[in-house]
Amino acid sequence: MATSDTRIRVEPGSFRDPANRVFHAGDEVLRGLGPQAAADWRALHAADFFTALLAEGKVCGTELVDPATLPDTGWTTVLRHERIPFVSHPYEWSFAMLRDAALLHLEILRRALSAGFTTKDGSAYNLQWRGSAPVFIDIGSFEPIREGEPWAGYRQFCQTLLYPLMLQAHLGLDFQPWLRAQVDGIEPEQMRRLFGGARRLLPGVPTHVHLHGAMQARNARTSTSDVRAQLRAAGYSRELALATVRGLAKLVRRLDRRADGSHWADYQRTCGYTAQDRADKELFVDEAVAAAGAPRLVLDLGANDGRYARIAARHAAQVVAVEQDPAVVDALYRALRVEGDRRILPLVMDLADPSPGGGWRGVERAAFATRARADVVLALAVVHHLAIGRNVPLPEVVDQLVAYVRPGGRLVVEFVHPEDAMARRLLANKPDGLFPDYRRVEFERLLAARCRVERRRDLPSGTRTLYQAVVGG
Repeated sequence: MATSDTRIRVEPGSFRDPANRVFHAGDEVLRGLGPQAAADWRALHAADFFTALLAEGKVCGTELVDPATLPDTGWTTVLRHERIPFVSHPYEWSFAMLRDAALLHLEILRRALSAGFTTKDGSAYNLQWRGSAPVFIDIGSFEPIREGEPWAGYRQFCQTLLYPLMLQAHLGLDFQPWLRAQVDGIEPEQMRRLFGGARRLLPGVPTHVHLHGAMQARNARTSTSDVRAQLRAAGYSRELALATVRGLAKLVRRLDRRADGSHWADYQRTCGYTAQDRADKELFVDEAVAAAGAPRLVLDLGANDGRYARIAARHAAQVVAVEQDPAVVDALYRALRVEGDRRILPLVMDLADPSPGGGWRGVERAAFATRARADVVLALAVVHHLAIGRNVPLPEVVDQLVAYVRPGGRLVVEFVHPEDAMARRLLANKPDGLFPDYRRVEFERLLAARCRVERRRDLPSGTRTLYQAVVGG
């Protein structure tokens, strides 16, 4: 339901295309269109391929809205988009998520080209998620094709989608830090340095890394219009563009994540819970989320294989399952994709180093803390990893967990006592006496100072305690 706040708020990440701009009025997501963009929208809206994509849920729901029903926006043509449950960034996705996003991007481009349209760009940021299903959101990117011109988004597609996938598939390197460090993605020159020698012959590398990089260097001093004119003169056609898209899709499908060992992949078996501990914990979580009354958003911090995210999804509209290990998130995503789950969004993130703001002025890509204000936050078997494993002071751990909860929302948190086997293992790697305040009584004092604790349950093993608390409000 829309809020009563209808003030216009411009989306900080929408400024690179001056023909249209995304903004917000209350809970509504709107897009203002300039004269040419409005003409492109009318043509797009009448196209059968776009109607089919809307019906299939592959592009975000979009409709024309009367600007007179809104506060003054400065735009004469305005679109209303569906609200994506939770905005995420490509450096928070797993390998299979990035690959599926790339394949959807290429499918949409192929269908657009066949119908006489193209997309202005090829960025991974043009996609978001409904649970495990990717969705294309940049409706302003569509425009009628001009015969003889190449796809303008090819470079962006390589830098933000293809190159990260190659990095992981061919070299076994996690791509997330690379995308997080550079909002425009991985440059061809960076890739050329990584793929020398025998690596030059790996699938996709000769064409999309070395040839692409050489062409870019050769045309560095040539205007875009001159390059387009040269391609038209050489006979570049829509059929060649379609062949390129099909070739890219074939390449992307062949890329896969290298299998590697992961300590966290087997955590549920090795974490030391007894069967009764696990049953009590599951019941506690189920009751806590149900008590929130159909929450719109639940955060599961340190989600591992998604056991508790699935429990939360019984009651919540959307669950964002955050886990540090990319391999574990990838396995969870692939399972959710098979199940067709639309309620759980798995994300890769280190809670001790969450996604900061990025891009222009540090706000073009919003920080995780800015996006993550949930009705319910699950922080199960997390506190000891942050406080002991990562040396974060216990008061700051509690402060951050509370900050993720909207006023009136609930925090469900587990405290692992210093006597627990897992806590002892972490403490064994630290100097004696380093964490004198890591005690249950101190944790309870900190929690009570920030929340109203509704209930508490000691697990049967006797070394772990669960708390349900209301934050503010």
